[in-house]
Amino acid sequence: TRPSPSGSARPQHVVCCEKHYQRGFAVRWIWHYPLGFGFGKSAMPQRALLYRRPSEPQAIEIIFDRAIYLVRLRRHRQARRYTLRIQSASREAILTIPPRGTLKEAREFAQKHGGWIAARLDRLPRAAPFADGTVVPLRGVPHRIEHRGPMRGTVWTEADADGECLICVAGRAPHLNRRVGDFLSREAKRDLEIASRHFANELGVEVKRVAVRDQSSRWGSCSTTGILSFSWRLILAPSMVLNYLAAHEVAHLVEMNHSPRFWRLVQQLCPYHERAKAWLDVHGTDLHRYGLTEVNRQEP
Repeated sequence: TRPSPSGSARPQHVVCCEKHYQRGFAVRWIWHYPLGFGFGKSAMPQRALLYRRPSEPQAIEIIFDRAIYLVRLRRHRQARRYTLRIQSASREAILTIPPRGTLKEAREFAQKHGGWIAARLDRLPRAAPFADGTVVPLRGVPHRIEHRGPMRGTVWTEADADGECLICVAGRAPHLNRRVGDFLSREAKRDLEIASRHFANELGVEVKRVAVRDQSSRWGSCSTTGILSFSWRLILAPSMVLNYLAAHEVAHLVEMNHSPRFWRLVQQLCPYHERAKAWLDVHGTDLHRYGLTEVNRQEP
């Protein structure tokens, strides 16, 4: 104890910290409690006890109609019941568990709704991995991937004698998927940088940096520091869609909102933005299937 300003003693608070790992990340739980409080009993606050769980798996497997489905687990403090959803971008079934839920109940809930999981996953467009013979859109134009054998590894586009557009990939076959993905990312970054800086010049603003990632929740974003981030998958869409997203994010450098003034700026930069947005609303989900494999279903 230590004296308070009035001269009386008051308990000194102690901080206790515990470290464990959850979903691959180090997590620290910290509690504050008065010295001498509850030692020999449960010194941990009830709230901390409520959310403390032994190590849980990140996913479980269920079987439906002789097929195995992978279900990702997510525990949420504000959840009041078990809920299932399908994330179309990653082609995953995600089960949210309430704070007091158990792994046993979660498994039973997922197994009970195995038919729903199978039906929703089957409705998604089939995955199109980057492999020899796969047809992939590039700026909205279908291109067939063609492996050109063990030459020095590089990727380029050309048209064959019949006029078919090709994405040619040299090098060893095991590296084909990565090389095509890297090629598409570079093409996306180049086109997005050109479009973004063009629109920024029109508005008299500065783009600090353009980054491309495999974002699943949004097509683009703008930071207050002038960094624009986009999904590389925009290179698969027609050029008008990529240009619209670039104009959209550049307009946020002036208006960090979606007010009428913001949309007037978008209209100024990209008069066809409504048509591009409509295309993305209809076909956007389909773009997420390229470069993916069917990882959530297998035969037992």
